[in-house]
Amino acid sequence: MTQPITSAGVFSALEVAGSGLTAQRGRMNIISSNLANVHTTRGANGLPYRRLDPVFVSDPVAPGAFDPVLQQVQGVRLATVRADPTPGQLLYEPGHPDANPQGYVQYPNVNVVTEMVNLMTASRAYEAGVTSIESIKAMARSALRIGQ
Repeated sequence: MTQPITSAGVFSALEVAGSGLTAQRGRMNIISSNLANVHTTRGANGLPYRRLDPVFVSDPVAPGAFDPVLQQVQGVRLATVRADPTPGQLLYEPGHPDANPQGYVQYPNVNVVTEMVNLMTASRAYEAGVTSIESIKAMARSALRIGQ
């Protein structure tokens, strides 16, 4: 038995896709911050920049909905941002103002290649979300045409 298309179903699908877009936009902002600080050896706290990681959680789209199917629909949201605990790279640069007494400078734990791969993945996920929204809108338009 198929379920009829309802406005709640269409809007829930749009909410799920929209939550994904918001989460990926946040992820891209964090990656951009990591890339912008790849050479920041001294931040406001006097320490090298620490790579940031987004932490996502599922988020109910229709809490308290009467329909048991809609109660199970989950979106995603950026819950928090945490600092990556891996150590940064030590480079021998005795003339650098942030060099330690042995002449080594602690650089951030940001790997440009990893960040670019993460950025490409987030960008592709964002594009997929936009495509799903376009598909949902097309299905809703088709359903409205059928009802005319």
